[in-house]
Amino acid sequence: MTEKAKRRLFGTDGIRGTANTAPMTPEIALKLGQAAGLLFTRGKHRHRVIIGKDTRLSGYMLEPALTAGFISAGMNVTLAGPLPTPAIAMLTRSLRLDLGVVISASHNPYEDNGIKLFGPDGNKLSDETEREIEALMAQDLTDRLAPPAKLGRAARLVDAAGRYIEAAKASLERGLRLDGLRIVLDCAHGAAYKVAPAALFELGAEVIPLGVSPDGFNINREAGSTAPQKLCEAVLEHGADIGIALDGDADRVILADEQGEIIDGDQILGLIARDMHANGTLRGGGIVATVMSNLGLERFLGSLGLTLTRTKVGDRYVAETMREKGINLGGEQSGHVILSDFATTGDGLVAALQVLAVLVRGGKRASEACRVFAPLPQLLRNVRYAGASPLALPHIQAAIAAAEQRLNGAGRVLIRPSGTEPLIRVMAEGEDSALIHDIVGGLCETIAAAAA
Repeated sequence: MTEKAKRRLFGTDGIRGTANTAPMTPEIALKLGQAAGLLFTRGKHRHRVIIGKDTRLSGYMLEPALTAGFISAGMNVTLAGPLPTPAIAMLTRSLRLDLGVVISASHNPYEDNGIKLFGPDGNKLSDETEREIEALMAQDLTDRLAPPAKLGRAARLVDAAGRYIEAAKASLERGLRLDGLRIVLDCAHGAAYKVAPAALFELGAEVIPLGVSPDGFNINREAGSTAPQKLCEAVLEHGADIGIALDGDADRVILADEQGEIIDGDQILGLIARDMHANGTLRGGGIVATVMSNLGLERFLGSLGLTLTRTKVGDRYVAETMREKGINLGGEQSGHVILSDFATTGDGLVAALQVLAVLVRGGKRASEACRVFAPLPQLLRNVRYAGASPLALPHIQAAIAAAEQRLNGAGRVLIRPSGTEPLIRVMAEGEDSALIHDIVGGLCETIAAAAA
């Protein structure tokens, strides 16, 4: 398969789909374990892989299938149980493993699940490596699997949670404590339901936990970073200083100030960037974000003499550009924040801790400290489609071009397919809020009619 060949299984964040339906079946998970195990068997040492998951019911189905695949390829398997995605990335690197695997569909509902892989350096695999795995999965691997004497073994890592908690706490400067802070923490009934409250409590905060009773079905259901209404209500109810909402695999974070108002990923990036720039720890002269980040963030960074490098959507592409440019801060408006001094992927808990550190050092309320720029009016809507994407149709392209002309250089239009769902994401931003709403509404109607 050539480098430019289109991937069938892997999307912007691993493989994802409805549980027990292709590609999220035990058969495909088994084949993936075999193919990835063979590809990452390099050298004569005993090769090892770690598998973590979130709290979805289907994790019980996919975990043993992946385990069997890796064992049949000759790899030893370390089972970490429910842990955040960044914890698995960290453990892959710190334990000097050959591969890390996370079973999670992130912010999606419980019916979905996904599989994402990390290399020995704790970074998500490149498109090229994913294509190599897919090519192997399409082959008959029978004659390449391990003989009986070379089969792998499986064992649980009993202190996995403790290792991650200590690593997250170590991202704060020595001696900094959270004593006196009252924090509402929504873990989305997901992977961080134990480790995130424990970390904040050990740092001295008073923690009011939400979303910490997973039952296999309630992950992300009216909870977490994609549904922060209950977080905002709880902040007001309890008179909290701040609210923190993670998603199902805890690689993203959204905040609420003491007034119950949302603080999105762009504001978090701006706040952390300014703080790091002030204390001399920001490298590369700016940050990396995606095409979705608000123009207000770009202008704010420019006022500080910093740049904003944009990538296509996906925290993997943000991380790759950060490495290429020597930048140690990047992320997405949705709340993925990558601090490469501490983590190789988005880490909601570590990002939240950096914000809390700013509040502690500055002695300001979240509403004062966490809104560092005025965002331009921006509107994002989704249009669901079946079959082929309608974006290539000539009249759709003409409608997009006409919308861009209406903005006359004072904003932008961004139309893109989702990497995880059959959705077209329609976004526009600019100085005129009424115009933005009119443009997005018109484009959504046009695209929806074509998709019907």
